[in-house]
Amino acid sequence: MKLIRDTWLLFSWIMGQTLRNPIWAMIGLFQPLCYLFLFAPLLQSVTGVPGFPTGGALTVFTPGVLVMMALFGSAFTGFGLVAELRSGFIERLRVTPLNRLALSLGYLLRDCVVLLLQSLLLIDIALPLGVHINPAGLVLTLGLLILLALCLSSCSYALALLLKDENALSSLLNTFSLPLFLLSGITLPLTLAPPILRLLASFNPFAYAVNAARALFIGHLASSEVIQGYLLIGLLALLSILWVTRTMQRASE
Repeated sequence: MKLIRDTWLLFSWIMGQTLRNPIWAMIGLFQPLCYLFLFAPLLQSVTGVPGFPTGGALTVFTPGVLVMMALFGSAFTGFGLVAELRSGFIERLRVTPLNRLALSLGYLLRDCVVLLLQSLLLIDIALPLGVHINPAGLVLTLGLLILLALCLSSCSYALALLLKDENALSSLLNTFSLPLFLLSGITLPLTLAPPILRLLASFNPFAYAVNAARALFIGHLASSEVIQGYLLIGLLALLSILWVTRTMQRASE
């Protein structure tokens, strides 16, 4: 009960801070919307190419945009924690009887809620454009996005606690985020890629997340892509939460 109470108290306060300044959450939608309106129409001419997934250009592309939003939105949440470390806010939390796991979960839940709201808004915008979504698949896609947010935000917070510097954190995240993005099949399905890129993408967990989201959108709820994506991202999310919690505990010792 103490864990739940502490998590809720911290989440309520952090979420309140976010709602008082929602402009940053809205800015996080700008890049995905640019891709949706300015890039997705370019795919209309390649939907008939052998290897292009079924469902139409927008139905294939929109799940990738959702994963991209999780990738770039959640992976950079650590910058806020660096600022709070410098201000002494985290240090003040550490000396309280607040549960250390709750300290991590409060921030992670805020990130999940923000990503869910952004995703629902993006989907509402995409539906009139011609995107077709299986209702049950949509619910499972949102669950997959939550796991992605837990995984990426946890890693970002753990790195922020270890590095304690925006420049170092920025360099590290930018180094890894671009190849992960390019090898995930977000912009173009990996079925169109040459064998060497497909081989490299097989080591990228976000490629499995994109494939799972695309399968869910067209109603393939129990496909191998969905099972692989959920198992892999779920395992990574669990390991990442354990990592950030342990890092938080060590930092307070």
